[in-house]
Amino acid sequence: MKIGVIMGGVSSERAISLMSGEEVLKNLNKTKYDEVIPIVINSKRETVEKVKGIDFAFIALHGRFGEDGTIQGLLEALEIPYSGCGVLTSAVCMNKGITKRIIQSAGVNTAPWITVKSVEAIDYDKIKTFNYPVFVKPNNGGSSVATFLVKNEDDIEHAVREGLKYDSEVIIEKYIKGEEITSFVLNGEVFPTIILRPKKGEFFDYQSKYEEGGADEIVEILQDDLQSAVNEISKKVWDVLGCKSYSRIDMIVNNGVPYVLEVNTLPGLTSASIIPKSAKAKGIEFSELLDEIIEYSMY
Repeated sequence: MKIGVIMGGVSSERAISLMSGEEVLKNLNKTKYDEVIPIVINSKRETVEKVKGIDFAFIALHGRFGEDGTIQGLLEALEIPYSGCGVLTSAVCMNKGITKRIIQSAGVNTAPWITVKSVEAIDYDKIKTFNYPVFVKPNNGGSSVATFLVKNEDDIEHAVREGLKYDSEVIIEKYIKGEEITSFVLNGEVFPTIILRPKKGEFFDYQSKYEEGGADEIVEILQDDLQSAVNEISKKVWDVLGCKSYSRIDMIVNNGVPYVLEVNTLPGLTSASIIPKSAKAKGIEFSELLDEIIEYSMY
């Protein structure tokens, strides 16, 4: 089987995608597959030519044209199997507002929010009901790019304007104080929980995620009731959104109650990424994890 590792892309998360792609290339078992090649995407137009001849696409893209169902649809049209979730799930999970509506309808806790497409549409009265601070971020973004913790009304417009530079819609969400955790799910199985404790800021922002020493990421078995709740929520979110192969579900725990923040259908796979750490805690090395992602993506 000839595997193409697709990386780069056209989103604001291109740099992270290149890091993920290189790590996947380095760790894929070269003796197990006939050929493993890098496919660096610089524009949407070139993609069809670049993926011709591969038997499987390992998608290491992040953001638009990676996680939003677009390249998944293209690969399906070309009848090339690919890693991760399908077209519909990818598109839904990329949109934070739609994801929150769906999981909330399934009884999963998530922070109150609104979305706006312009500064003129900002509903300051509604935001006041959340109480400050609030988070402002692109509705279809990731890696905490253009994410702001806004502490007063005067700074809302600036944060929305910055978010609109990266997306056509911005989400404004109540800030829930608590401990941030992430739950890695592989083929429907919930893996060990990772607790995220930023060292460089008030929340798990871009620097905390990607700079050396930016955060402590600790594998931890939570108290029984809380761990059961996290596992149950993870499975429910996986099922209701129709996830496949693997995903990462980010939550915040406040007074023992987990709230889902977002769902990542193509989480980072850099050397500093979270899911390889969760897999390792279960005795699965990175190379084996990649094999399993490929296996579970093929059916």
